[in-house]
Amino acid sequence: MMKSDNGIDHLIRTDIVMEVEKFKVHSHPEDRYTSFDYCYNYFLTTSDLTKDIEKSCLALGFYLASWGMLRGSSFLLQKSTKHFEQTVRYISDLDRSIWNIDVDNYNDHNIQTILTIYKEIKECLIHNGNADLTLTTKVLLGVFGFLPAFDNYFCNTFRVIAEGQCGFRRVNEKSLTFIREFYEANKYTIDNLAKQTYTTDFITGRKTKINYPKAKIIDMYGFTVGQ
Repeated sequence: MMKSDNGIDHLIRTDIVMEVEKFKVHSHPEDRYTSFDYCYNYFLTTSDLTKDIEKSCLALGFYLASWGMLRGSSFLLQKSTKHFEQTVRYISDLDRSIWNIDVDNYNDHNIQTILTIYKEIKECLIHNGNADLTLTTKVLLGVFGFLPAFDNYFCNTFRVIAEGQCGFRRVNEKSLTFIREFYEANKYTIDNLAKQTYTTDFITGRKTKINYPKAKIIDMYGFTVGQ
């Protein structure tokens, strides 16, 4: 555990609500940030992802495109939605209890589960040594909601917060433990924001009864501060 003499008090942030509210301004049904909602809702509520495998691949693919993962420098620009089929079939075979994992239960078992899923989705999705950190964590965030996306904005923010204790250049026990400690230091604020924040329904454009995961709240904070 990475703690100062004062426990985890040094990780307390007073600007979380303000920064998350900046992110939430972009929550109109047609805003790109809402692509997370549609992807997360779909994978959370679809019991058989292989019944309409094309739709499942499209749900994942457009979310990734919306968040910049198909821009010109990405190998995915040369791929069709068919490329996501192996990943979707892997996700479909996972136990539904995986969707219960969030930062408030990052115990040793769940951390190892996240690390295993990261490794196996990376193997499904990324070949020939292409960069994996941002893309794979974007998938884990959009599908399961149990891990912030390790993009440049988020990682730059948390490197500053970590003060050299964690480089946030890999998904490993060290980085997941630090995220858990950040949550524990700011539990009341993060829990309240998660309780107050609901995903948007694609069909109606209205809010659902599905709360944002706590890891998504942390992702929103790191992303906005990093900008």
